Amino acid sequence: MLSGLLFVIIPLVLGYLVKLKNTRYLARIDASCGQLVSVILFLMGLSLAKMDQLGQNLAQMLQIAGILFICISGCNLLALPLLDKNWNTQVTTQKAKLPFKAMLIGSGKLILAVALGLGAGLIVRSIWPGSLFWVDDASEWILLLLLLLIGISLRNSAMSLKQILLNAKGMKLALVVVLSSLPGGLLAAWWLDLPWNQGLAMASGFGWYSLTGILVTDYLGPVLGGGAFLNELLREMVAIMLIPLLIARYPATSVGFAGATAMDFTLPVIQQSGGNSLVPTAIVSGFILSLLVPVFVTFFLTLQ
Repeated sequence: MLSGLLFVIIPLVLGYLVKLKNTRYLARIDASCGQLVSVILFLMGLSLAKMDQLGQNLAQMLQIAGILFICISGCNLLALPLLDKNWNTQVTTQKAKLPFKAMLIGSGKLILAVALGLGAGLIVRSIWPGSLFWVDDASEWILLLLLLLIGISLRNSAMSLKQILLNAKGMKLALVVVLSSLPGGLLAAWWLDLPWNQGLAMASGFGWYSLTGILVTDYLGPVLGGGAFLNELLREMVAIMLIPLLIARYPATSVGFAGATAMDFTLPVIQQSGGNSLVPTAIVSGFILSLLVPVFVTFFLTLQ
């Protein structure tokens, strides 16, 4: 368990220690993170191609994703409205132009990376059987580099520790998301007949679909990893559509359901739909959840 945690924590901490002021370097790091995610997802597709009974495994991935979404998101939506009863932040609702095109392009690129890896893997496997032995090791090394860059990016995201500690609403919102997601993971594990710790691990993605899928694949294989990836991807898509509909009456629920993406991808939708008053809370909540994802997922996966 300790070695697995250190695998994630050491590169994250090393990256978090790096303070950069050059915006050009930061932009390159952010771009590199996206590129490395695509590479690892391509390798995930290659891993899928190595499996026997591929059609059955793909159907199993969709089943896993559906059950995870029902259980985890259901628990989130039961708990988060309780915060709205005492939510005093003024919400300025306005007609939002939803970035459906951007959402589809961003999500589609990641799905395409997996599909291309799967297609390439099937071709390579048919020509040179057994030639994909290097895929898992390559994924681990690229993951180390990705975690290092993520640590650098988080450190230089203009969100200081003081700002996080002073935003009680953001911290409370992140806590409720965590505490409501974990029972959903246990329920999904029971439903899927999986070990309890695997359910908790897949419930700890909090909307960060790329990293969650990568980490789960690294420990549990591409079927469960693909299911975790699709669950978190579905969560983001549903959040994009629900935020404008719910934010006037349920601002905490809207921001909380966005999970870790509240600090980046869904932030424009939150700002456009609910006004600037929700932005600090969304950023703090999303930032905390983003920090917790690699630690929680790895911790639960390394439990016996």
